[in-house]
Amino acid sequence: MIRVLIADDQGMVRTGFTVFLSGQPDIEVVGEAADGREAVQRAAELDPDVVLMDVRMPVMNGLEATREILARQESTKVLILTTFDLDDYVYEALRAGASGFLLKDASAAQLADAVRVVADGEALIAPSITKRLIHEFARLGGPRPVPGGRRLDELTERETEVLALVAQALSNQEIAGKLFVAEQTVKTHVGRVLMKLGLRDRAQAIVFAYETGLVRPGE
Repeated sequence: MIRVLIADDQGMVRTGFTVFLSGQPDIEVVGEAADGREAVQRAAELDPDVVLMDVRMPVMNGLEATREILARQESTKVLILTTFDLDDYVYEALRAGASGFLLKDASAAQLADAVRVVADGEALIAPSITKRLIHEFARLGGPRPVPGGRRLDELTERETEVLALVAQALSNQEIAGKLFVAEQTVKTHVGRVLMKLGLRDRAQAIVFAYETGLVRPGE
């Protein structure tokens, strides 16, 4: 079972998501939170697999809550609940460790699929989100220092190539098609990239690729 915590200051949103997800045979809603501070506390108590996190909440916003949760609980994934007017948050949410974004008006099926994708360690970042990320990265002025001493030269040539394609938000299937290899081979390469660089998931890999200058805006 995938254990989910829902953090949103709107009671109707929490209730709706709980109803949607509770109807899934492989998903269990283990708790709710009405603000960011409560989300941090509940996450510590419940150790969920996935947190559905709103950005605009009282007491502590979703970005701060995401940072605190992921600093304490490496196995937990955070899926940001967003609307089209939250462009400014995209880059910082990924830097905070979020694994992806979901529109609040998503269907029940999209919501359940998003939870499964993120729980499985994949990034949920649509091409439109990637474009916003690139735009924000360009605005901030290009490559930035990467924490933790992570180095591109730790990767093989093929792993570097795969990372560059991951940074374009391509799926394993799409990368396999570009490189003329099996999808399982791509999955293996992605796993090695994450392990060597000490990255949580594909979302962090995307940020890393831009911050090291491996991929640049406009490419």
